[in-house]
Amino acid sequence: MRIGLLTEGGYPYLSGDAGLWCDRLVRGLGQHEFDVYALSRAEHQEEAGWVELPPQVSQVRTAPLWTAEDDGVAYGRRARRRFAESYGELVTALCEGDPPDPAGPPGAAAAAEADRFANALYGLAELARDEGGLVGALRSESAVRALERACRAPGALRTAREARVPELLAVAAHLERALRPLSLDWYGDAGGGDGGEGLDAVDLCHATSGGAAALPGLLARHFFDVPLLVTEYGVRLRTHYLSSGTGPSPAGSAPAPSAETAPAVRSLVAAFHGRLAAEVYRQAACVTPGNAHARRWQERCGADRAKLRTVYPGMDASRFAEAGDSLDIADPHTLVWVGRVEPAKDLVSLLHAFAELRKQEPRTRLRIISAAAGAEGQAYLGHCKVLAAQLFPDEADGPHAVGDNPVSFEEIGGPDAPTLAEAYTAGAVVVLSSVVEGFPVGLVEAMFCGRATVSTDVGAVVEVIGGTGLVVPPRNPRALAEACVALLRDPERRARLGAAARARALELFTVEQNITAFHGIYLELVAQAPVRRFLFDDGDPRPFAVPAEACLTGHWAGPDARVTARGGPGWAAGPAARDTSPIAATEGAR
Repeated sequence: MRIGLLTEGGYPYLSGDAGLWCDRLVRGLGQHEFDVYALSRAEHQEEAGWVELPPQVSQVRTAPLWTAEDDGVAYGRRARRRFAESYGELVTALCEGDPPDPAGPPGAAAAAEADRFANALYGLAELARDEGGLVGALRSESAVRALERACRAPGALRTAREARVPELLAVAAHLERALRPLSLDWYGDAGGGDGGEGLDAVDLCHATSGGAAALPGLLARHFFDVPLLVTEYGVRLRTHYLSSGTGPSPAGSAPAPSAETAPAVRSLVAAFHGRLAAEVYRQAACVTPGNAHARRWQERCGADRAKLRTVYPGMDASRFAEAGDSLDIADPHTLVWVGRVEPAKDLVSLLHAFAELRKQEPRTRLRIISAAAGAEGQAYLGHCKVLAAQLFPDEADGPHAVGDNPVSFEEIGGPDAPTLAEAYTAGAVVVLSSVVEGFPVGLVEAMFCGRATVSTDVGAVVEVIGGTGLVVPPRNPRALAEACVALLRDPERRARLGAAARARALELFTVEQNITAFHGIYLELVAQAPVRRFLFDDGDPRPFAVPAEACLTGHWAGPDARVTARGGPGWAAGPAARDTSPIAATEGAR
């Protein structure tokens, strides 16, 4: 099978998001071929280079999202008219209101608005394909005028009607950046003249996130009927809302007023990304959220529940195998926090909870073990150190002993915590105190190590922990302290919860289960798709048979070979079972 892997700011770049799980997926499915289509986010990302690619990656095609040169395409009269019509329809769909709420009653008006946006988007894509580019047109004065007319039209949103020239320019610039994938040469000519090296030649497009990464897959679906699979471990639309200021701002922060933060800009940009997400979900053959939290967001944004299938991220459990097998506790009176220091981790509440805990268990210590932090993380870490010094003055055992603070701040790789596994096993209980969390990777790593955990109820924590740890409300130091005290005083309960947590993590969150799940989804989607291409040199179409691999190019060992994902169950590695029933025998004799 030939997979078009679509990424944005991720694989195969060294500094890419979600690059690790993509690399494990590609390496684990060695029987398939992968064409990687990567959108980069910054110049430094491209300069850092790529990860080492396995042999099943047949080609890599890249394009920058952070810059685009003017294509120099001069439109004729007909092309200018096509652009004005399609772009005008697109911005009108943005100005006439937010995307419909899927929780509300369906209506013809909502479907009509969705169709208007989709038809305009595909109209622009077809224009870019016919004329050789769209960048110059999107940057033109006619684009800004079309946006202004849509904002001033009757029925437009009040915030859109209030947009001034700087806001209009900001929205037009954002739309130009977001629509850059329409101008790429990844889609072939109208007759498939790309020589089989574009998205017209793949059997399946797998977008590793929504938004810009899914846009090429959306066009492959439109032009060539290639099935689209969308995976979101963090919902792209939610990330956009939080980063653009549409969501709540952090406490104490007040962004400087500018065109980018104006209500009209935020409203129109949010409407664009909301409608794009809804169209991606509508056209995708399957959407795989990484957890129930992401699944709820996708349903809210228009994803059909029948297309959703949760696939948990695959994590390498081998690094924690020795720690999980060992029952030794480094210090039964120590709490451990491991992670990246940032305000969302709410170490301030953790320190206040520890102060409450020390009133009941004076011997307890707290080890905060972190990875290297950036400028914001260092500032927050300094604030936490000052607070710890105020809450816990250095204590000494006697008049001639040196004082010691019960809270220690360390870095992973130091002498006392050289590895992640040793950091998690440095105490009796692992604590997570976050107020914002997506999929809690650190919590799963602690579960691999067989640790008892106390966590705050944020993101996918409850889904991940599944009753194998204690969960308390966020920003509630007293509840956090009481849960920690309960586990510190009950070693048998800690052992039971730690063993159950490890068993759950090994069952649900390993690389093997992730690869096996996607392998099955790939075969299922291709089996449901029509045979679109001539696969034989003589021009005869290859017949579609069962299993689905029969119509696919690949490295097969023979008719009796059984294909399984790497790391799959041992019982599936042998030869395929033969049907020895009388019916099968009769069929074979014909």
